[in-house]
Formats: sequence, C-alpha cells, structure tokens
Amino acid sequence: MTRWLVTGGGGALGREVRARLAGGRVTALDRARLDITDPRAVRAAVTGHDVVVNCAAWTDVDGAERAEAAATAVNGTGVRHLALACRRTGARLLHVSSDYVLPGTGTEPSPESAPTGPVNAYGRSKLAGERAVAELLPDTGYIVRTAWLYGEHGPNFVSTVLALAARRDTVDVVDDQYGQPTWTHDLAGLLVALGRAGGAAPGVYHATAAGRTTWYGLARAAYELSGLDPDRVRPTTSAAFARPARRPASSVLGHARRTEAGLPGLPHWRTSLAEALRRPAFTALVSRDAVPRPAP
Repeated sequence: MTRWLVTGGGGALGREVRARLAGGRVTALDRARLDITDPRAVRAAVTGHDVVVNCAAWTDVDGAERAEAAATAVNGTGVRHLALACRRTGARLLHVSSDYVLPGTGTEPSPESAPTGPVNAYGRSKLAGERAVAELLPDTGYIVRTAWLYGEHGPNFVSTVLALAARRDTVDVVDDQYGQPTWTHDLAGLLVALGRAGGAAPGVYHATAAGRTTWYGLARAAYELSGLDPDRVRPTTSAAFARPARRPASSVLGHARRTEAGLPGLPHWRTSLAEALRRPAFTALVSRDAVPRPAP
C-alpha cells in the first residue's frame, strides 16, 4: 500500500487531501509538526513515504512584498529541502504551485509550457520552488499549478464576500481580473489521482476548474447560489483597489498535459461552487448573515 505524506496538513488544501486519503496509509503534518524550512526535520518526515504532497506554503501575497526573503524561505528553500529528501529516498513529490509564476498577460489559457514571468514577490517565491523540483527531481517531481482556491477551511474569497453581506448593503468587486475559481475539494481529488497514476509523466500540470470568470462574476454567483441578491455586488477595477502586490490580469490556465495523462478533469467552476455552497461552512455564513444589519 502506498505510504503518503501530506505537508501543510492543517491548511485548507492539506485537510482536503487528508480527507481524500482517509483509510489509507497517510501522515498529515501541519506547520507545528513540520516546518519545511528545517532540512533535518524534512528528511526525517519524508523517510518511509512513497508519495509526498506538498501543501505547505507562504500564502500571504501582499505580505510577500514586505518580506520576500521570508516567503522564499518557505516557497523556495523549503521546497528544495523536500525535493532533496525525496531524491534521497526515491519518493515522488507532488508540489502545489501557483498561476502567479506566470505573467498573466495573454487572452488565451496559458499552457503548461508557457514562459514564466512573475509580476510580484509571491510569484517569484513560488517559481523558486518550481525550479528546485524541476532541477532535483526530473523523473519523480510533479509541479501542480492552481489558482483562485476556495474551500470550507480557512479564509478565502468566497467566505469573505458572503460574510460581507451581513455588514454592507453592496459590495464592490474587481471585474478586470480573469480566472478559474477552484474548489479545494476538487483539487485534492486530482492530486490524489496524480499520486496514484504511476505512469504519469513528471513535470508541470495545471489544475483549475473549467470555464472562466472575474472576481465580480464569482461574487455574483456566490450570492445568487446562496439565495442573496446578486445585484448587491457591483463591478469595479483593479486600479480602484490598490494593493501592495500587483495581480496578473489573467489567471486562466490550459489543461493539455492533464488530458494527455488521462487524469480526470475538474468540473466547471459554477458547478463546483453550487455544491460547495451547500456545505455547512458556507450555509452557516448565509443563514446567520443573509440580511444586512441596520446601521446603529
């Protein structure tokens, strides 16, 4: 039986991967139990496992602008430690990366072979991790890029906009950035499928939902599918929401290599969103906060 190690096992994605592997031989370690910036701890943790799924990451995009070295220590150097440990033991590494390694300037979905070109510090830190996997594990390393993740565990865009329904009559949301909202539950399933597909070629895979929308489109759909008035969501521009880290204009990814490998495709983003919003973590937000509270 395959022995799995899930790093970042206490995070939003790590918890979903652990749930998908329930009943198997899986070790899921959160940050308190495994700091991937500690090479000795990484070597000890990887020993005895066949497949490592790396969900550990620095995810504060704006914070990375102020602390790029700290972000790179996790997203770059930490991943290198994992790759070195996997090379030593022969374990396969499935490393979760990001669309932010790409410039996001095109109008068509970016293929797995698209040239990289991060536009912010977070993207540069994630690219450092990708390069470590490609360099050290050319035959057993898998780089899985995803984007616009949301789920039941931890903060995310969908839960944030639903919570805002209790405090604001209207919500302004950016309508000039395009992407593929991806449910962590779906991504976890693909990661497990890839880990079990022993014949899948190593390298870069894209793992995002089908279809595309903007943050504004996602927010409207979340309101509509939750029984809220979608007209309470109003479109705005990126320029109106200046943030420390520049965002790619397009996070839409192509999935050719996933198809070639015979891996399952992810559902359309709206289909998954409708299912996700039936989960308790989201229904609790809406049932409690469906109507704006009057001003004091």
